[in-house]
Amino acid sequence: MGQNVKVAHREKIKRRSKARGQGTAEKPRLYVFRSLSQIYAQLVDDVNGKTLASVSSMSKENKELKGTKTEISEIVGRQIGEKAVAQGITTVVFDRNGFRYHGRVKALADGARQAGLVF
Repeated sequence: MGQNVKVAHREKIKRRSKARGQGTAEKPRLYVFRSLSQIYAQLVDDVNGKTLASVSSMSKENKELKGTKTEISEIVGRQIGEKAVAQGITTVVFDRNGFRYHGRVKALADGARQAGLVF
């Protein structure tokens, strides 16, 4: 029963934060998903319903990464930032997807900022 309460609370936060900011082609939404062992990041254009770029800790270039989950999250953040800058995107709307801005989510955001993204 405790797990269902956690999921419902995260869904409530998720709906609230998604209502605040939608991504466009010029200013896409940086969507973050964190599972127990992996982390995923996508740049989403909500107006056209397209994913502009995506990186995860499971992608081909990241299969061999060693380190803590937080260190890997920062690397993934840098990679999504580099992909965005290569496409000419400098500002994004950060969507933490109901997760706390803490730990791996914060590390991903810091990595994206190091790569040149502004949010």
